[in-house]
Amino acid sequence: MIPYLYVPPLKLGPLTIEPFGIFVAMGIFLAARLLASQAEREGRDSTPLLDYAPWGVGVGIVTGHLLHLFAYHPEELSKSPFQIFKVWDGLSSFGGLIGGILAAVVFFRVRKLRFRDYADAFALAVAPGWAVARLGCFAVHDHPGARTDFFLAVDFPERFYGGPRHDLGLYDAAFLFAITGLLWALRNTPAMKGKLLPLLALLYAFGRFFFDSLRATDLSYVDARYFGLTPAQYGCFGLVLFGLWGLATWKSSAPGPRAASGPPGNAQPQAR
Repeated sequence: MIPYLYVPPLKLGPLTIEPFGIFVAMGIFLAARLLASQAEREGRDSTPLLDYAPWGVGVGIVTGHLLHLFAYHPEELSKSPFQIFKVWDGLSSFGGLIGGILAAVVFFRVRKLRFRDYADAFALAVAPGWAVARLGCFAVHDHPGARTDFFLAVDFPERFYGGPRHDLGLYDAAFLFAITGLLWALRNTPAMKGKLLPLLALLYAFGRFFFDSLRATDLSYVDARYFGLTPAQYGCFGLVLFGLWGLATWKSSAPGPRAASGPPGNAQPQAR
């Protein structure tokens, strides 16, 4: 069993930096670096991706907060009419994904670029970056699951949580790191050229759907469910459809790698 460790926020004068925010920043930084390096490895100009990054992050944060507020915890709207503007107060990773997709659709269309040409680079960058960000969820234990005696359970405090539970932040991070390893192992496979992003979507959808079935339902602050499913589980259906469609129809159009590069290796770098 894993001990419940509390990671205190870092105080720098008047500023308070939460550990969750540190991991998210590390994940974003890692993803941005890998995105550019993988595009260059495939012989593409990385400048558009570096220009897109702040737009994708910014729009993702806004949509992530809105989904958290309106889909997961609409009761928070009763706190204050200004809650909607507190984008730092609660984020949904699926909402962030939707925002990143919307930003990419607009950005690449305006730049007259084809997103699919950069899809493999996105897959190889997003998976490890998302995994690192998910470690922030584990650091603050903001996704407690059902009570369990599973060997990877976290020993949540008995007084507040009733004892050991699944920690879904940990599970999600571990699963994303595993997917990262698989994607990097397949990146030079001819049959998978141009199809890594659909593969990522398909694999993550199955894992996330299962993990959300382990979410706690017996605590005071739990995610909303609609007909028994969380908002993310409904989002998983969309990921499966995209993954199957992409694997069946997408083909590589890459001009070829410039130079070999290794996997993230030691580049180790509140989302729903």
